[in-house]
Amino acid sequence: MSEREIHATSPPELVDLPDDFWNEATVVVPTPKHPISLRVDADVLEWFKSQGPRYQSRIDAVLRSYMIHRQASRRKAG
Repeated sequence: MSEREIHATSPPELVDLPDDFWNEATVVVPTPKHPISLRVDADVLEWFKSQGPRYQSRIDAVLRSYMIHRQASRRKAG
């Protein structure tokens, strides 16, 4: 990916980061993903795709948020 492509697709809040922004960064290796076949309604899939690249990661984030909420609810009830 070129610098031009990175700049064109970066969120606005990342445009003017100071030069030393990443100096104290820690590399975090993401957990491996497992490919699955998932059936979703066409309008749901189209909406996620319309939000831009990485729609599958956004779907994963929504599912993770739901999972965490449910786990917290069960701990409170238990």
